[in-house]
Amino acid sequence: MVLFLNILERPVPVEGQPEDPELRKSWGWWKTKKWVAHILNRLYTRFGDMKLQNPDNKAFAQMFQINYAAKILECHLKLLNAIRIGDYLPDRVINLILQYLSNSIPKNSMYSLLQPHLDVLLFEVIFPLMCFNDNDQMLWEEDPHEYVRKGYDIIEDLYSPRTASMDFVTELVRKRGKDNFPKFIQFIVGTFTRYDEAPLEQKPYRQKDGALLAVGTLCDKLRQTEPYKSELENMLVQHVFPEFSSPAGHLRAKAAWVAGQYANINFSDQTNFSKALHCVISGMRDPELPVRVDSVFALRSFIEACKNLDEIRPLLPQLLDEFFKLMNEVENEDLAFTLETIVYKFGEEISPYALGLCQNLASAFWRCIDSDNGDDETDDTGALAAVGCLRAISTILESISSLPHLYGQIEPYLLPIMRKMLTTDGQDVFEEVLEIVSYITTFSPTISLDMWSLWPLIMEALVDWAIDFFPNILVPLHNYISRGTELYLTCKQPDYQQSLWSVISSLMANKNIDDSDLEPAPKLLGIVLQTCKGHVDQCVEPYLRITLDRLRGAEKSSFKCLLIEVVANAFYYNAPLTLGILQRLGFATDILTIWLHMLQEKKKSGAHANFKGEHDKKVCILGLTSILSLPAGQLPGEVLPPVFRALLELLVAYKDQLAEAAKAEEEEDEEDSDDDNMDDFETDDEDDEENPDETDESKLRKLAAQAKDFRSYSDDDDEFSEDDYSDEELDSPIDEVDPFILFMDAVTAMQATDSLRFQSLRQTLDPHYEGLANNIAQHTEQRRAEILKEQLEKQASTTVAS
Repeated sequence: MVLFLNILERPVPVEGQPEDPELRKSWGWWKTKKWVAHILNRLYTRFGDMKLQNPDNKAFAQMFQINYAAKILECHLKLLNAIRIGDYLPDRVINLILQYLSNSIPKNSMYSLLQPHLDVLLFEVIFPLMCFNDNDQMLWEEDPHEYVRKGYDIIEDLYSPRTASMDFVTELVRKRGKDNFPKFIQFIVGTFTRYDEAPLEQKPYRQKDGALLAVGTLCDKLRQTEPYKSELENMLVQHVFPEFSSPAGHLRAKAAWVAGQYANINFSDQTNFSKALHCVISGMRDPELPVRVDSVFALRSFIEACKNLDEIRPLLPQLLDEFFKLMNEVENEDLAFTLETIVYKFGEEISPYALGLCQNLASAFWRCIDSDNGDDETDDTGALAAVGCLRAISTILESISSLPHLYGQIEPYLLPIMRKMLTTDGQDVFEEVLEIVSYITTFSPTISLDMWSLWPLIMEALVDWAIDFFPNILVPLHNYISRGTELYLTCKQPDYQQSLWSVISSLMANKNIDDSDLEPAPKLLGIVLQTCKGHVDQCVEPYLRITLDRLRGAEKSSFKCLLIEVVANAFYYNAPLTLGILQRLGFATDILTIWLHMLQEKKKSGAHANFKGEHDKKVCILGLTSILSLPAGQLPGEVLPPVFRALLELLVAYKDQLAEAAKAEEEEDEEDSDDDNMDDFETDDEDDEENPDETDESKLRKLAAQAKDFRSYSDDDDEFSEDDYSDEELDSPIDEVDPFILFMDAVTAMQATDSLRFQSLRQTLDPHYEGLANNIAQHTEQRRAEILKEQLEKQASTTVAS
């Protein structure tokens, strides 16, 4: 530690220092100081707080804090004095020192040492570092693209003195705001005043830039604190808006950035919001590239905050045109995120531009990929921008979900991306590409042969390296099978049925793959059995074999449920065939025992421990009802009563769950309605998302939006989880099957064809189950009436339309 302090304190010799800035910061002396500062920061972070120490470290931590922490702080303050007097200090050393000082602010003993130096530190070191400087000006003029890249590069922020200065100020006003916030704001206001009073040729443009940076950095604190909160609009009008026409380009850029930071405040005069918005839009045509970029990013904030899109709507074609001009010049993921915001806010209104947007985004994607394969320095930027392009494409595809004819026009421009990026070349964007495949296979009028050509690529990836993406892969595979059933069943080159079986059987037989990673596999088997009813008899036995084999070693309850649901789907597909296979395999009694036991398991709260989702319960009901419908000779008599009782409990639980979900949706709609009524009353924290009525079209859009987040069954204790909704949102032939009517029809058929069996079964019911049976009977008649009413209303609307 003494050596480290000695190195920090030792003056750097003037002789031998390189004049070239790049060589100078790597010179041995400065490099040594940099690494010492880095080591001391690590020690301070780890041992600077006694409350975080385990018993083994406490002695060393105490020694470090008592003997060295304060001395390091004093050394750092002396080093920073070089900035005041104009001496050289490398950026990375400044950054590390300011990190140490920031970490000292919350600690009382360290802050007491720092406090006497704060005024000098804030106003003569920190603030000058926040101001536009000679290096910024040189880069702005000589390489504006690099200026933009550095300004939005997260890695650059880690080493930047300016970012470290902003972090120091933020931490100071957050932890020690009472003593420091007012005087710092007073200093900023004084800077604004001096700027306003100075003649044009003497205006301190760079200091104004630093003051605006400070105001933007502290926006969260200023928006929450009086008296500043109520003066923000005036501050923008007096000190920010005029800089949109400043002769200094960096001030025009900073004005756009600050305006974006405050776009969602409560403007008392909406003309001020409009003025800021139009200034930002004008900035998109500025001759200086950094101004255009900052203006586009600010636009995103204004569009998010905008309640009335009428002001922007007429400008949309012009905005998109300027936007893509900029995308051709700059690779930055925030550009694509801004476009994503525009598309999201305008929704279906974006449809006239959808084809052009996707074309431009596809071109931008390829440029990003090309740059990602080139200069190492731009790798991260290109990769992030490529992801942004794909996200924006997905948002566009979602917005046009009610206009399926557009997908056929867009598909050819996206196919090359999908074909290339569904291979190992696309591992970094695989999830985003699968999302695009999901949208196209969900909403296109039909799935084209070109889209079918992606199937082998997806399967190959799943087997070789993409098991982590199995939940994402499930969605397009579901679409292929359910929306292209005929081709799936009949095509032999390639043989899609064999391809699916080969992959699923291989994965499920692999004991090294965790149950959690395999959950989509039994779902896929269920999708085939539901969708291809009557056409895949040859698949039932191998499906059951691989399912039972995996069930023997399954530990996770959610995975067991999915495996049992394969059996349920098989019974629903063809109950006599399935029972015969299970009997031949010697597993018929065991599987029913396991199934019924899992249905009876309850949590401490009394809720069902298994088959939690609506879809899971429905599959079980359909499977058990199919067993109930088997002729007496095929089903042992002792099996029928427990199956019947399980069905009654399951149907009641399903009915209650549907009622709870309907109630929750109704309450959500009421909240949405209340939000819509408050649209004219903007607040800082108001959610700006629109809440359209739940029409069939919006349900389609929600299907695709949730499809991208399709995840497997959750093991947590929540009765309803986001995961449960995934199965409900994916279309299935069983959606049209009412389980209550199916059950009652089965009971009625038994009563009519085998009355002795029916009476014998009824006598096994105690009063509790008699009550459940009556409850289900009444509800079924209610469902019949509701369905008839819906059919009549549909016929009437069809007649009126024709």
